[in-house]
Amino acid sequence: MGTATATATRSTFFADPVMNSMTRAMLGRVYTGAADTGETLTTIERVTDGDLASWAREWEATAERVAAIGDDCVRRGHRVSGRNALLRAATYYASCVLVADGCQEPEVLRARTFAAYRRCWEQYLSLLDNPPLPLEIPYEGTTTMPGWFFAAPGDGLKPTLVMVNGADGAASYLWPGYGSEASVRGYNVVVFDGPGQQRMLFERGIPFRPDWEHVVTPVVDATLGLPGVDPERLALYAVSQGGYWAPRALAFEHRFAAAVIDDGVVDVSAAWHAMLSPEMKELLANGERDAFDAAIELLPANTRRTFKWRAKPYGLTSFFDTFLEADRYKITPELAGRIRTPVLIADPDQEGYFAGQPERLYDMVPGEKVHVRFTEAEGAAGHCEPMARSLAAQRFFDFLDDHVHLAAAKGA
Repeated sequence: MGTATATATRSTFFADPVMNSMTRAMLGRVYTGAADTGETLTTIERVTDGDLASWAREWEATAERVAAIGDDCVRRGHRVSGRNALLRAATYYASCVLVADGCQEPEVLRARTFAAYRRCWEQYLSLLDNPPLPLEIPYEGTTTMPGWFFAAPGDGLKPTLVMVNGADGAASYLWPGYGSEASVRGYNVVVFDGPGQQRMLFERGIPFRPDWEHVVTPVVDATLGLPGVDPERLALYAVSQGGYWAPRALAFEHRFAAAVIDDGVVDVSAAWHAMLSPEMKELLANGERDAFDAAIELLPANTRRTFKWRAKPYGLTSFFDTFLEADRYKITPELAGRIRTPVLIADPDQEGYFAGQPERLYDMVPGEKVHVRFTEAEGAAGHCEPMARSLAAQRFFDFLDDHVHLAAAKGA
């Protein structure tokens, strides 16, 4: 693993914080079948610490090997084996997409690995026992948002979980995972790419927007038109930067019986400003656009790559302009005061991006709410508790189940 170290107690695999975070997330996906422990550990063993091109090269090699296994299984009629391998390959390809801006010819790498991801992911979906219905959700009157509807088995109206992804997550991070956890509990599940996410960004060039009520409300409208959806039992799950978008949407969209915010976010721009030196903060405060953009280009390669990757979904060519745009992504007390939906707000130890913000959001929400801590002692530390998927699922769905059943009783 180059200069990396791995300990069972500290879960430290790389000195590079981005690589370490991605490795922890990958190991967490083993619980859902979207990764395997041995494949993960042998891949990171080949990666040079801090070298993103090395990360992309080795994960693409693993993805290609596992995809070939899946394709061979499918050809020989082993459907379950084939779909399992294709899901893992999709996850591994997605990890290459995340680091493309730290590599040579980033657009070439991103296009190649994202196309491979999509091929494996969509073939996996087609091999499920109950394949999802592809969705094209009307958006802004001129285009659509791509998604999938996973229908719960059985007849009659069912509770339905709408899932909101983070800034750079693939759809395969939501299903399997909390999406499949919802399904075994009898929920329909809706997964989609919104503005600035995955297919909306890479294929349609549509960037982020702060006012996600204009995203979630069309998704709810489309969801209510799907078969077997109980309008009284809609639930919402949002992860990572979705922890900003969901509360923003809930301030205006009141048709959900309950929501899980994993983790709560009140100020997206705080994570951006935390990466700046005092000198760069001064350039930003003084409105020195050209000097600020030039200073970004002089940063160390991996830091510069982080800025470029995080800026891409905002759709702006200037880092200065992107910082100003990120300042719009805030939950104010006035917005939080409009939330009527009962919410669970997750708050893990070592929240690396939005430390302290889950509790701030909890304090601002006036209605029914639960603040749930995830601790290092439980093995649940880190942004969106990546290595405690089973524990998180238990807490999240116990909360959602209680509220959707209560909604059903009220509607009866």
